[in-house]
Amino acid sequence: MATRKTAAKSNVSAEELLGFYRDMLLIRRFEEKAGQLYGMGLIGGFCHLYIGQEAVVVGLEAAAKEGDKRITSYRDHGHMLACGMDPKGVMAELTGREGGYSRGKGGSMHMFSKEKHFYGGHGIVGAQVPLGAGLAFSDRYKGNDNVTFTYFGDGAANQGQVYETYNMAMLWDLPVIFVIENNKYAMGTSVQRATKSPSLWERGAAYGIKGEEVDGMDVLAVKAAGEKAVAHCRAGKGPYILEVMTYRYRGHSMSDPAKYRTRDEVQKIREERDAIEHVRELLLQGKHASEDDLKAIDKDIKSVVNDAAEFAKESPEPALEELWTDIYASEVPQTA
Repeated sequence: MATRKTAAKSNVSAEELLGFYRDMLLIRRFEEKAGQLYGMGLIGGFCHLYIGQEAVVVGLEAAAKEGDKRITSYRDHGHMLACGMDPKGVMAELTGREGGYSRGKGGSMHMFSKEKHFYGGHGIVGAQVPLGAGLAFSDRYKGNDNVTFTYFGDGAANQGQVYETYNMAMLWDLPVIFVIENNKYAMGTSVQRATKSPSLWERGAAYGIKGEEVDGMDVLAVKAAGEKAVAHCRAGKGPYILEVMTYRYRGHSMSDPAKYRTRDEVQKIREERDAIEHVRELLLQGKHASEDDLKAIDKDIKSVVNDAAEFAKESPEPALEELWTDIYASEVPQTA
């Protein structure tokens, strides 16, 4: 892999760098295992893998604090793991088991964790964007300094509801960070064929929203940009847009053969731009870890992922009665 320099300006300790490596590798190995289980028929329905984009969520989670919220679309497993959700619960949900975060009823695209402030996982393209603004409105109303990370892709960036949300977010100074994960392909359509805009983040200028483009294959650059965006929102200055330039190695979903791009294109990114390999280089060059240290981390993570897969296989399928739970609120709170 070609050596490249990081664009980040922030100081990061060896401990933090090792943490980033571990977190990104967990997502990579988890998604690889999910792909295997899908091929074995243990995961049904849709399954969108996050392989290649790991630096985006890991870098932004490094800029978050307790109480901050996150919401995304269907390519969501990485976001769950990055915010600290249990791999066992995520894998069990993927396989439709009782031990899953939505008790086996949500599958790949619809998982939630109130404890970790993760609000999905949404299957409708762009639908999570106004919901993210709603979460931010809640914090603005309560008067705290929490922010909401609202993730969506370059395809969703062309949805009309995104711009309605931009308008309201700026009008009400909502503490929301709009994260455009630009992986260059909306399902099977290249972003170059789908929009004439030279960039997607600059569309916020019509509403007075500040933003910037970020190298999404560099976790340190993402962290630095995330810290800047978070500070902007916590200061009460309204929303911020981050267009994070990343790349997915697999197809749009497990059913996508990705014939709209060449193998050489994907291989070139893997060899020259891989986010995990970049951190690996920094660790080795800085003598923060040895080859044996990194092999031990990989072995430990594979064990965590294998345990998650076994937990999912052993967890029972939901009882039929589960179909009727969580449909209506059991109690209606009384207003004062």
